[in-house]
Amino acid sequence: MESLHLNKLILLLAAFVLIIPSIHATNVKYCKKISYPVKVSGVEISPNPITRGKPATFNISASTDDNLTGGKVEIDVKYFGWHVHSENHDLCEETPCPVAPGDFVLSHSQVLPGITPPGSYTLTMKILGGNGGELTCINFDFSIGWYAEDEAVADS
Repeated sequence: MESLHLNKLILLLAAFVLIIPSIHATNVKYCKKISYPVKVSGVEISPNPITRGKPATFNISASTDDNLTGGKVEIDVKYFGWHVHSENHDLCEETPCPVAPGDFVLSHSQVLPGITPPGSYTLTMKILGGNGGELTCINFDFSIGWYAEDEAVADS
């Protein structure tokens, strides 16, 4: 009988070990089922969930077989499916240019206003080459926490 309880405990612990890492992983999906010239291997969001009123950083790990000398990054954000924000950046402001063939990281940081609604968001990011051609298009979900920085200070 004790062996049965021990086996259940081991099974439960194994399930937690397998489930917990996936909770923090950011699931990245390509916009279309095509082979993009820029391949995205992952997204790191810090902090996760994002805290309103504090800096948030998105690091997108990617690779390319081509030399990238410039381009544009287009970002579109939806809140529960509704478009709420878009912005454009020069590729060379988000990663050092020229980008040599191989791995690189595109990094974007900003502070979200304290009035930003908490909840689930979807971000779509396109990288366009210097000629306007689409090099990649991804989307992923992220969360904004329930407390803004100024609210957390007022509560303490």
